[in-house]
Amino acid sequence: MPHHALEITLTRPATTTELDQARRLTRFAINHDHTRLLTLTRAKTPNRALSRVRRALEETLPIDVLATHYPDTHGQIILNIDPPPATHALLQRAAARHGQDVAAFIEQSLTRALQRIDHQEAERLTHAMQALLATTTRERLLTAAARALTTPEARPC
Repeated sequence: MPHHALEITLTRPATTTELDQARRLTRFAINHDHTRLLTLTRAKTPNRALSRVRRALEETLPIDVLATHYPDTHGQIILNIDPPPATHALLQRAAARHGQDVAAFIEQSLTRALQRIDHQEAERLTHAMQALLATTTRERLLTAAARALTTPEARPC
């Protein structure tokens, strides 16, 4: 049975008591501000792994989203979202207005948001490059970019 790396995003930082209780149920690594955890779970499929972790930890930790840590064969990250009843009702109404089920509505909304972010970042970089090219030559800019990409000290953390 394969192992699946899962990321657990919390709605707020977990308390020491919550983390101690969760450690009795599963092993995990936690980030510095106690809002994200990473665990490895055995299951036949990623969806089963996500469900298993949610069942095990949902009474112990303030889980917001569970996600596979690595993309599947189609390059997709699988999310496991369990919104509160009021939020779920809002999502159902919005999905119905678009003639979709909730899962398809969320997927399409997230995809559009990520595409918008990618487009905005590409635009920001294009404007930054144009500003740099206004004050230097293409050759110098290319040399500086190559140096920044290949010098470990020059890379941002």
